[in-house]
Amino acid sequence: MARNPKTTGEHDGAGDTPHATRLPPREAIVEALMRLAAEQPWNDIEIGDISREAGVSLAEFRECYPSKGAVLGGFARMIDKQVLDGASDDLDDEPTRERLFDVLMRRLDAMDPYKPALRRIVFALRGDPLSLAALNQVALNSQRFMLASAGISTEGPLGRVKLQGVVIAFARVTEVWLDDEDPALARTMAALDREIRNGERFMERAEDVRRLTAPFRVLAQSLAEGGRRRRRRGRNDDRNEDEGNPLGGDPAAAI
Repeated sequence: MARNPKTTGEHDGAGDTPHATRLPPREAIVEALMRLAAEQPWNDIEIGDISREAGVSLAEFRECYPSKGAVLGGFARMIDKQVLDGASDDLDDEPTRERLFDVLMRRLDAMDPYKPALRRIVFALRGDPLSLAALNQVALNSQRFMLASAGISTEGPLGRVKLQGVVIAFARVTEVWLDDEDPALARTMAALDREIRNGERFMERAEDVRRLTAPFRVLAQSLAEGGRRRRRRGRNDDRNEDEGNPLGGDPAAAI
């Protein structure tokens, strides 16, 4: 199970006692935001409130994070680290499904101390498309490491599809988890198992479609490349020979 959330204590800031335990500013800000979010609506929380709760100055806050929303990215990275630090090789010989199930359940365990805050945050951001798009990118980065921890590749033609699929699946499971008050998390585990199995079936179909359409993709790529070559020849007719290739002949130079 995850550790309990560390706090800066009731005496942080100007009223610190000599024995108060201080967190690094970045972590203190994350913990402060999550404490505030557990008690009041997300849209009522100002960066000044977080700064005071964390016992840091606004200048220190700005040095760590550019916005309140960015602190959520810091929270995600903090959870990533807890899950990755707790990884072991005990399940290396188990099926992929079991390894992924274990990693994602450990992620929920790490999030558990922050459940009240996450309920309020999810509710507040549910109708904000821009925030959801930004959080989707944060989730993609997190799940890339979760899949790596489970020994699942995210490279190749279908890597991005696989990664986005896990993000969507975990979001659905999180919705169940937020309302699951059973200490055994039976509903949550059933939802996670169902999402993983659905994901497996989807990826099998996607791989089949990719193989079936491979000849058409090769033909389309060949036709497109032929058109590009003809256009380049047309331009080169009007170009002085000394001008050369602006990319030095290396396609990777354009990346």
